[in-house]
Amino acid sequence: MSDPATQPDLSVVVPAYNERNRLPPSLRAIDAYLRERGLPGELIVVDDGSSDGTAAMVEEMVEEGLALRLIRHPENRGKGAAVRTGMLAATGRLVLFTDADLSTPIADVERLAAALDSGADVAIGSRAVDRRLVQVHQPLARELMGRVFNLFVQAIVLPGLKDTQCGFKAFRGEVAHELFEPLISQGFEFDPEVLYRARRRGMSIVEIAVHWRNNPDTRVSPVRDSMRMFASLFRIRRQVT
Repeated sequence: MSDPATQPDLSVVVPAYNERNRLPPSLRAIDAYLRERGLPGELIVVDDGSSDGTAAMVEEMVEEGLALRLIRHPENRGKGAAVRTGMLAATGRLVLFTDADLSTPIADVERLAAALDSGADVAIGSRAVDRRLVQVHQPLARELMGRVFNLFVQAIVLPGLKDTQCGFKAFRGEVAHELFEPLISQGFEFDPEVLYRARRRGMSIVEIAVHWRNNPDTRVSPVRDSMRMFASLFRIRRQVT
């Protein structure tokens, strides 16, 4: 248990796999935001076995003066595994994970934090609550595929949640540890599992509209990953108690 006197108010976890080019501006933006808040913050980067020098680049940024912590996986294990590592290492009162491209601006964490401070256990950024905040859309085929996948998510494990895949989610610190410790999913399918675990435990989940800009340099394979994520929904419902 962290000492309340020294505990960060907010931990930000960024999973990274071969993100040498996209990561620097995101880390600088997060670092600047945490400094401007005037409250103790924590920035954790989890390098998931990158082969492009991502870890070396992060270490260079630390030498430049950015206040962040680097955790390295010796080999690529998947986004879910990387997020889990960061969430379990986080010590903040609130813990956010965000994608390396920062498609949702870091300042939108305030929308999620307000929900957590009002009593929610989990606050998830959503592109579906108010689509007017989506400033750059995905290609039409990919966006339609995402909407179809969400229909299956709602039908099989998470009725009522309109967007489980937005990479911008916040948790109360103790909740993050409780939900991510038993995580089974290693890849992109981890989001429904975490939220299903929260539902099974009677935790409150609030879906919050956030700004979002699509980055065309996605790591998600529309066919391979979508099929694996779809199959995972049945495994989640069967295995998670």
